[in-house]
Amino acid sequence: MAKDVSKALAAPTRRRILDELVERDGQTLFEICTRLVTKHGLGLSRQAISQHLAVPESAGLVLSRRQGRYKFHDLNTDPLERIVTTRWLRPDAPESTP
Repeated sequence: MAKDVSKALAAPTRRRILDELVERDGQTLFEICTRLVTKHGLGLSRQAISQHLAVPESAGLVLSRRQGRYKFHDLNTDPLERIVTTRWLRPDAPESTP
């Protein structure tokens, strides 16, 4: 799973998408595209943004839900928390002293 999360966070465009979901959860693809153009000057097509969005979605960082004909995207930080607690905050790791 760590490889999937690392891949999802590797591209600047994907990190910007996640940043936008931090600011405002539950956005549609159109809203995400609009925010990326207005705030970051990214002139990517909806298809390109959709492809970028698919990577963090497959890693579990973005959850999608359908309501009628709209698909909303929400940020999910659970995969990050699992990596932090299993990799860096292990109970068996010796505590560092200053």
